[in-house]
Amino acid sequence: MKKILFIPLMLFCGILFSQDLDGSWKLIERNGDQVEDMEVVKIIQDGYFAVGEKMKDGNKFHSARGGEFQTDGDSYMEIQNFNTENPEFIGKEINYTIDHSGNRLTISDPVNTMVWDRISNTGNELTRNWVFTGRERDGELSRSTPGDRRTVKILSGDRFQWIAFNSATGEFSGTGGGTYTAKDGKYTENIEFFSRDDSRVGASLEFDYEVKDGEWHHKGLSSKGDPIYEIWSPYEEAYTK
Repeated sequence: MKKILFIPLMLFCGILFSQDLDGSWKLIERNGDQVEDMEVVKIIQDGYFAVGEKMKDGNKFHSARGGEFQTDGDSYMEIQNFNTENPEFIGKEINYTIDHSGNRLTISDPVNTMVWDRISNTGNELTRNWVFTGRERDGELSRSTPGDRRTVKILSGDRFQWIAFNSATGEFSGTGGGTYTAKDGKYTENIEFFSRDDSRVGASLEFDYEVKDGEWHHKGLSSKGDPIYEIWSPYEEAYTK
């Protein structure tokens, strides 16, 4: 009986450890040097992660990467879905050693050691990973089935990041992110980086939202001032690991 229970127990502990990483993290140290010229934020939620990097001087977008990950003890493995700086890593298993203590997270490989401090792990009804599946235009609703071309949005620890990419070809279309609030049907994004237009950094966008039948309905004006009505579905229901 002990032998039968061992593997499920290890799996359960791995899930709990992954969930303990959920939230937002800021890179403070790389290979022993303080990170001062860039702002690098990593959002982790339900086995998925996204990283957005920008230069502090001028808010110029630098890079983005992300995808799925697994943990097992002090082992941490990523399979990246997108990577603007090193696209050759997309789809490959990348193995690290991880050390997590309280609000400090250290991830190391043979070349690099990165130290992260937790920003927040608070949550709300929108805290999860989403994929874009619908849009209303001129009063007509069109739905799409998630495939290789996808727009993902991850919300966790008061931070958000959206990413548009093609998982089959590795083609990257754009990303943006920052802080957000969601309360009493009002969703507000505060843009801190935007790959397509650095001048949008600092803008705040407010939307009406509701969660209906497990989907996030999102209505307001885009960063260009155009009216939008979007529907986002839970990522894990659209894609099976």
